[in-house]
Amino acid sequence: MKPSLPSALIPSALILALLGSAQAYAHDHSGGITATAQPKPTPFDIVHAKVSVENNVATFHMAVSGAIGTQQPRAGGKLAGADAFAYVWPTSINSYELGFDKDAGILALAVASHPDFDDTPLFDENRDANTGNDGASWHSHWVVLVPDEKCGPGALTVKDIPEGGKPRLPATWPGLPLLIDSPGWDPVLNGDTVEIKVPFANADIIKNASYDGVTAGLRVNANIHAPLFCVVNVMDVASGDLSLPGKVLTTDTASVKAAKTKAAK
Repeated sequence: MKPSLPSALIPSALILALLGSAQAYAHDHSGGITATAQPKPTPFDIVHAKVSVENNVATFHMAVSGAIGTQQPRAGGKLAGADAFAYVWPTSINSYELGFDKDAGILALAVASHPDFDDTPLFDENRDANTGNDGASWHSHWVVLVPDEKCGPGALTVKDIPEGGKPRLPATWPGLPLLIDSPGWDPVLNGDTVEIKVPFANADIIKNASYDGVTAGLRVNANIHAPLFCVVNVMDVASGDLSLPGKVLTTDTASVKAAKTKAAK
C-alpha cells in the first residue's frame, strides 16, 4: 500500500532548513525522570530521561552513568539472529499520530545501532555515498511495541506486519514487515548524553504525552519470521516499572529569549 504521511510531522525539508544538521545540545539533567546510578558505570545504566518541547520541536534526552553509545552490537554477518542496541523513549502518544493505525501498540522513539542490516534506506548516516550500509551508525526510529510471549515471558516485540497485511504506514517506512518508521532525525551522542530533536506539526501531541526511558537489546528472529524483531534484553528502565511517569516540559521562544536577556544583564 502507499504509505500515508503522518499528520503530526512537518515536512522534513522544512525542518532540516530550520534545524540544520549540526545542533548544540545543552547537558541539562534537571526535570524529567531521575534514576539511581549503578555502582559500576555503563553505557546503558540510565540516570536521567527527559522530554521537553519548545514551540513545535521536542527534545528527547537520556543520560547514562557511563559513556553513551560506546558499546555496540557485535556484527554477525547476516540478518538472521542479528543484534541491535537501543536507547528508547516509550510514550503515551497514540500510534495514529505518527502515521500508523490507531491503538496499534506502544509508540516509542528509539536511537539504535545494528551493524548487520540497514533500515534507513533514505539516509546516508555515515556519509560515504551509500545509503545501504549505515546500520551500525546510531540512528532514529519510531516503533510500535506489543507484548509477545514468543519473545519470552513478558517480552515485547516490534509489531509484525503479517503477510498480506495492509496497515497504515508513515511515508518514511523503510519497507520491513514491521511497524517501524525511519524519519531521519539525527541523534547527538556526547559524553553521557544522547539527545534527538523531533518536530511536530501539532505540538499538543507531544505536550500532552507521558513517557519513560529504556535501554534494551533486540534480536532478529533466527528464522526471520514472526515475531521478526524481539526485545530480548531490557538493560534498564528509568522509572523502574515502565509506568511512563515522565511529564513533558514546555517552554516557548518568547520565555527563553526573555530569560537569556535577563541573564545577560
